[in-house]
Amino acid sequence: MTGHAGFEDFGGSRRSYGAHDVIYYEGDPVKKLYQLVEGSIMLFKLLPDGRRQVVEVLQVGDIFGLAEGTEYEGTAETLTKAVVSEVELHQVERSAQLQQKLTKCLISQMNALHEHAVLLGRKSATERVASFFMYLVPNRGGPGCIGPDPAAADDCCDLELHMTRQEIADYLGLTIETVSRVISDLKKRGVIRVEKADKIHLGRVCDLCQITGIH
Repeated sequence: MTGHAGFEDFGGSRRSYGAHDVIYYEGDPVKKLYQLVEGSIMLFKLLPDGRRQVVEVLQVGDIFGLAEGTEYEGTAETLTKAVVSEVELHQVERSAQLQQKLTKCLISQMNALHEHAVLLGRKSATERVASFFMYLVPNRGGPGCIGPDPAAADDCCDLELHMTRQEIADYLGLTIETVSRVISDLKKRGVIRVEKADKIHLGRVCDLCQITGIH
């Protein structure tokens, strides 16, 4: 994930994780807050019937591990190798400076979660997949998008997904068959080119953005 440019590190101790390492499980006691420094992480919940709902795909700078009660409300799993900053919960409770940094980061994340709620509730399957791909394009899409760089020769972009088709489906509230069908359709329309299972080439970012349903 591209993350937030110039994010403000909340200054905890840093720890490295491998790909698909679990940082904490749903139901574990809340002891720390975390901030993603490098890499990519997904947060998910398991439904009573065993299905998984990916709640959030974190960007660099995002804070996670907040819970209303004394237990984590979901599982945090790395999608790639990752570096995470960790702060003991009691340190946050005693530091006005940490609380200020936390508030600033969470306001940005709340806006992203609102967008995801709209995506799940109102958008078509094609719009959901297009919106997910646009989420991975640095500084493009959404309100205030400045459009392509006028100095650039083209408007292409290469994306590394870091997620399986099933994980993308779990995040977008779709079946894996639907995700695969939409990707095949976007490929046939010339909007994307599939380089590998986890690599997508956008010939023109604006063409994809037009499909997201935000215009």
